[in-house]
Amino acid sequence: VQLVESGGGLVQPGGSLRLSCAASGFTFSRYDMKWYRQAPGKERELVADITSTGINTYYVDSVKGRFTISRDNAKNTVYLQMNSLKPEDTAVYYCRGSLGYVDYWGQGIQVTVSS
Repeated sequence: VQLVESGGGLVQPGGSLRLSCAASGFTFSRYDMKWYRQAPGKERELVADITSTGINTYYVDSVKGRFTISRDNAKNTVYLQMNSLKPEDTAVYYCRGSLGYVDYWGQGIQVTVSS
């Protein structure tokens, strides 16, 4: 089982990034997928969630209207489009797949928002 994040990096405030998380080794289309982030000295927090069919989504209040989660079950990939980025979005971002009591996590990718 693997979840591999990509697309992170350094961006200026107001800029955009698109994170991808490629899954393998499990039936991706059955799993709810989530993006979390953890900033230095802070607890890991749920940023966005998408159900297995892609019909329902959830966003933490701080990213509503700026971030969009989506998935392509044919490509076994979940995305996080991040627009209007702010310095407080700086964190390591993780993807997670969950189905019942089964959880898979990616290794995380750094996103830094700074001028």
